[in-house]
Amino acid sequence: MSRVDTAWLRMERPTNPMMITGVLMLAEPLSLQRLRRVVRERFLAYSRFLQRAVDTATGASWLDDERFDLDAHVLPAALPGRVRSVASEKRALERLVSRLTSSPLDPARPLWQFDLVERYQGGSALVARIHHSYADGIALVQVLLSLTDTQRNPGKGADLARAWLKDDGASVARRVGAVERYARLGNRVMETGRDLLRDPSLAGVLAKEGGEIARELVTALSLPDDPPSLLRGELGKRKRVAWAEPLDLDDVKAVGRACDCTVNDVLMATATGALRGYMIERGDDPDGLTVRATVPVNLRPLEHARKLGNHFGLVFLDLPVGEENPVGRLERVSASMDGLKASRQAVVAFGLLAALGMAPGAVQEVALELFSRKASAVATNVPGPQQPLYLAGSLVRELMFWVPQTGSIGIGVSIISYNGRVHFGLVADAGLIPDPDAVVRRFGPEFDKLLFLALMGDWDRPLDASVAEALRPGD
Repeated sequence: MSRVDTAWLRMERPTNPMMITGVLMLAEPLSLQRLRRVVRERFLAYSRFLQRAVDTATGASWLDDERFDLDAHVLPAALPGRVRSVASEKRALERLVSRLTSSPLDPARPLWQFDLVERYQGGSALVARIHHSYADGIALVQVLLSLTDTQRNPGKGADLARAWLKDDGASVARRVGAVERYARLGNRVMETGRDLLRDPSLAGVLAKEGGEIARELVTALSLPDDPPSLLRGELGKRKRVAWAEPLDLDDVKAVGRACDCTVNDVLMATATGALRGYMIERGDDPDGLTVRATVPVNLRPLEHARKLGNHFGLVFLDLPVGEENPVGRLERVSASMDGLKASRQAVVAFGLLAALGMAPGAVQEVALELFSRKASAVATNVPGPQQPLYLAGSLVRELMFWVPQTGSIGIGVSIISYNGRVHFGLVADAGLIPDPDAVVRRFGPEFDKLLFLALMGDWDRPLDASVAEALRPGD
């Protein structure tokens, strides 16, 4: 097992199982027998999923599971409680996903499981859980979608890869070229042990390394802890999950053009607004407050994602929950994102993860806590296929996924685009956010504010915070 994959294996905690969870909602019913056939033919074509993780003091490795039983990994599931309406059926599925997201996978078996609700809103719903040590979110979403087809009855040679939005392979390759240097630096940092990691300055040691790499590492480690808010606190063992009604991707792009920023900026600013509204509703005053989210950054072209493994770094994104003006929030998120794009923070984090994979357990604990105190959430945005997909002939109507949180972080924000729509989901520690639906139901109205302002603004120049303030309803 690679060093980085080992690090994710060892991050497993009762309060934060290291699973990537996906939900596919199908328009037509899917039987358990048909699902098992697809999993056997396509998912198990990745031989790694026939192996279990074995961790020892000298390192972790993948071993073939001699007693592998497909029926133990692809299971039927039933919705909890009585279902009386479409809305109650959705809430029941959210409760099921919450329970599964809170439940660790069996370490004696390969670390993945599919649970199928054969009857859900006239079709079916599939909940997939795969341990982070197998691969990162980009890779595992692609693995899950490799179970699907772009046609209901596909012919030979149907190519799912063409359905994916393409990453900028050249810029990703440039980042990958620096990874080995950062991994070597990370090893040298870890060799100094626990006392060094407890001191975030590191300036004296890293001065010997010189250059941009050392500066980026000093910057990351010297970030202050995230401020106190209801988004942080002691974690328990129960998760809560909810997802919002999807947005139209063309509308999101229109707002991005009006405000001269990216689709990702618009979506993260919308999520920030939803968190702000929830904090106010709960009596937590967010005015003037900025919290951070750790954001995964892909370090390889999408077409290489099927090689599995973890190939991503992490950056700290500012979420200005204290900003009342929706366009002001968007401007600040965009400025923070622009600064991160110009930095080497992601590959520095990759190097540290590689080093953590081989570090003593005490050093891992200190480093994990040190980094997780600097953020209140994990936020991911994955571009998905922009055309309909079919799983064993059943149309995939909607899909959602969540990546795990690490250390003391208890909130995860996930965004994925599919077939012209954008899906937003939230997973949270039940003690921090017991009612995640109260957050996700704000996602649409927060976006509508930006869309309204974009439509009302002067189309001959970008919309900014001052213009948005002048256009406030009632002014």
